[in-house]
Amino acid sequence: MPSDTSSTDAIRVENLRFAWPGNPPVLDIKSFTLGRGEKLFLRGPSGSGKSTLLGLIAGVLSPGTGTINVLGNDMARLSAAARDRVRADHLGVIFQMFNLVPYLSVTGNVTLPLHFSPARRKAVGAHPDEEARRLLGRLGLTDPAMLDRRVSDLSVGQQQRVAAARALIGGPDIVIADEPTSALDADARDRFIELLSEEASRTGAALLFVSHDASLARLFDRAVDLAEINTAGVTA
Repeated sequence: MPSDTSSTDAIRVENLRFAWPGNPPVLDIKSFTLGRGEKLFLRGPSGSGKSTLLGLIAGVLSPGTGTINVLGNDMARLSAAARDRVRADHLGVIFQMFNLVPYLSVTGNVTLPLHFSPARRKAVGAHPDEEARRLLGRLGLTDPAMLDRRVSDLSVGQQQRVAAARALIGGPDIVIADEPTSALDADARDRFIELLSEEASRTGAALLFVSHDASLARLFDRAVDLAEINTAGVTA
């Protein structure tokens, strides 16, 4: 399903409430937005519901109540196939655990999203491997011999960069990064975020960067503390 280009928000969450079966709510959020092209830092400690919120935004989970609108699409009202299409065409995700395919090469992992999205494949053009190499080079993986190696042979920090390149390829409308800098030192971390932001800006993508590290907020347009917008478990 195509996105609604008239919407000024990349993501709009309203009156969201979510609980795992048999448990009290873990999320109760009145309002949360990410503007198109905005670079937003979402902070919250481990166990605060950050990854659950990302799963709801991506359409992997469904809210108990409320709406999650992604590029004009009400994710809870879409069929499973339509949610898959929104996710494939419009979202680039850097997972906390990377979720790379261990038996594929570095380049094969980066270009993998193009096999599931004709729109992103078309945006890359006739030479997807060249775009993969460009992104990897921007992220510091410049050794040509490395690109044909299995991704499982790389260090954790190198795998993080591969995951970032995979999320960025094809110019998704929204890039979601879930704790993507945990394996990097301070200098490498800041440079990684700068490059991620630059690549998102190049294509006009919104960036939702999720981390427990409040010191990173200075690198973004706006910062939101999940504890301040999530009232689940709060009593008067």
